Amino acid sequence: MGASTVLVRGFKTVENTITVTGASTESFESDIAKWSVQVKTSGKTQIDSFIKHKESINKTMEFLKANGIEDSIKQDVYLGPASISEYKTRNPKTNEIIRTEWITYQNIEIESRDVYKIQKTHSQITELLGKGVRVKPSRPEFTYSKLADKRVDMLAKAAKDARIRAEAIALEAGSEVGGLKRVNTGVFQITVPNSTKVSSWGSYDTTTIKKDITAVMGVTFAVK
Repeated sequence: MGASTVLVRGFKTVENTITVTGASTESFESDIAKWSVQVKTSGKTQIDSFIKHKESINKTMEFLKANGIEDSIKQDVYLGPASISEYKTRNPKTNEIIRTEWITYQNIEIESRDVYKIQKTHSQITELLGKGVRVKPSRPEFTYSKLADKRVDMLAKAAKDARIRAEAIALEAGSEVGGLKRVNTGVFQITVPNSTKVSSWGSYDTTTIKKDITAVMGVTFAVK
């Protein structure tokens, strides 16, 4: 095959080489969930706020336990340190203090391998508001513990896809694909299922349990 430069649907041959883009996409499920729940209480005095806070924390922990969220082999539940602050409201004209309020905050940090349990409990935790408990739940983050292995597997499949594409193009030109010359590994896109969103820096969506992972690789082969 003589030296040439041809661009056909993303495939390029330059000086007896052919450069193609291989891609591989698979679906998988997260196996780790991280979630935080902030409990907040207020009172006219520091002691009043703290007493109310202990009651709210107990109700929250009971709610979590009733939903199967407690320390176990599959999950960790950590109660962070409490923080208490004083807030004063002043008369804008006289600067006189007209109200004093003490606010107590505390976070409950949860990491679990039962991702569906976390998803379900997150959707129900506002039930605590009906019990007088002020909670501010974060959005759970769903990740995958074996992502490193998954990336290696996806790159291998993308490389295989690249060779298939190169062989198809070379066949049309009456040539054969030879050895590997260069590899340009692209970024990984980990997105919600069936997403068309692409980032030049790669992406890792943590909002859903089910995800799609796409690996893209530019590969240059010799042709003969």
